[in-house]
Amino acid sequence: MEYDVIIVGAGPSGLATGIRLHQLAQEKGQSLKIAILEKATTLGAHTLSGAVIEPGPFEKLFGKDWKEKGLPLSTPVKEDHFWLLGESWKCPLPLPAALNNHGNYVGSLSQIVKWMGEYAMAQGIDLFPGFPVKDLIYNEDKTKVLGIRTQEMGRLKDGTPSPQFQESMEIPAKRVVLAEGCRGHITQQTIQHFNLEGDCPQTYALGLKEVWEIDAKHHHPGKVVHTLGWPLPSDVYGGGFLYHWGERYVSVGLIVGLDYKDPQLSPYEHFQRYKTHPHIAPELEGARRLSYGARTLVEGGLQSLPKLEFPGGLIVGDAAGFLNVAKLKGTHNALRSGMLAAEALWEDLAPGEKKTFSYTQRFQSSEIYQELHQARNFRPNFQQGLWCGLALNAVEALLKGHTPWTRHHKQADHEKTQPLSKGKPQPSSYKPDGKLTFDLLSSVHLSNTNHREDQPCHLQLHQAEKAIEVNYKIYGSPERYYCPAGVYEIVEEDGKPRLQINAPNCLHCKACDIKDPTQNIHWTTPEGDGGPVYEKM
Repeated sequence: MEYDVIIVGAGPSGLATGIRLHQLAQEKGQSLKIAILEKATTLGAHTLSGAVIEPGPFEKLFGKDWKEKGLPLSTPVKEDHFWLLGESWKCPLPLPAALNNHGNYVGSLSQIVKWMGEYAMAQGIDLFPGFPVKDLIYNEDKTKVLGIRTQEMGRLKDGTPSPQFQESMEIPAKRVVLAEGCRGHITQQTIQHFNLEGDCPQTYALGLKEVWEIDAKHHHPGKVVHTLGWPLPSDVYGGGFLYHWGERYVSVGLIVGLDYKDPQLSPYEHFQRYKTHPHIAPELEGARRLSYGARTLVEGGLQSLPKLEFPGGLIVGDAAGFLNVAKLKGTHNALRSGMLAAEALWEDLAPGEKKTFSYTQRFQSSEIYQELHQARNFRPNFQQGLWCGLALNAVEALLKGHTPWTRHHKQADHEKTQPLSKGKPQPSSYKPDGKLTFDLLSSVHLSNTNHREDQPCHLQLHQAEKAIEVNYKIYGSPERYYCPAGVYEIVEEDGKPRLQINAPNCLHCKACDIKDPTQNIHWTTPEGDGGPVYEKM
């Protein structure tokens, strides 16, 4: 097999790239060979988002009749609420312009991605779910990307081939598009290989989400609630959300910035507490929990973006970091970047076409750039704490981002984690009630996560001894707390602590790859049948 373009990742940006590229070729009466490879076994199975979505880019990609074509986005926003929470109270705040969702819709991004993938295949694009990419193929001196190499399958835990062993495949392509989403494995390799780093370190958050089916009398389709404050400490960036959508569905979640200091802070426990708030709990009265999941978000903004092009390819969507953190939205920019990439690729590859603007130039004159420039100081402003961040961002909002300064992230998230000796660890008082709050493993069960038990561990330690000598003794093994799936556990063996990695639990959220204080944990691609299977996320 040989392709004109291979796209790594069948999320919104990757699918938009492939679909728009196919459209451009059709408009000229020509064709390009396009392939999209996706590590999830089924389309949308690894896709998780809030999700309040701007419909404009869908209209541009699919036409004004996108609803008639069947795109599953049918609940318009009808109510917007913005609350500051204390432990037992709420204070309505003025709605920031960035959170005004008039004209937007609430839905499930995993369902949208499934529909987009089926649409792409119907157009003749080759789409291969269940085929994770292991690494890229380079020319002899490794100065240009020439294609991709898929993950081999069927090795046993000790690395030896099983009877079902399948070799990896090398697939050449004229161009490779990286569309893996936040903290993409191949994207990180490529950024390091070609020195594509942005002006300052990237920063991330961990988003945890559940979908509930509620009683019709409590359902208000199109109701959107965003909150700040409780249960997070004032020095931890983040907030909650609650969205009513579809047929009696409510999405509830908590987003926690991963630049927090406390090594024993548990985002999962804070999320469970969030649902017990007296102004959140009634929304879930008589409801049934359907699903649970978690994913990291890229929040660094404009000043943390990597270079978007490399010899032989380019980066789109949240793999680059196009999420608008002030809006809490990234899907619209993911689609926009995919369409911009497709236009640049078409001019680059199509016979007789004259190249006018590169992908980077198109981005710099796009709506994406305008949005990210206006919101560039939003996330750095909260480095001063909740109250200072709110005040600074109020000024930014009044000036619509036209301030004469750009604030930078000075440290990566893992560098912010403090040793236990610098704090006062508080023992956890969290006890699940089985009605609103739940133990971690029962939540992981709802994510439908599965990995073949006897495959090599895809969560690798660069230096095994650091797990105890540094992480455990100095930081108290923070991976036990930030992981939203119970992957990391300290067990006793011959009277000594040992790190046990329960890799089959992994939700592919990438928090460990980001937050480990010594960057000793390395997330690699497991076999193609592994990971969560999200349906309404």
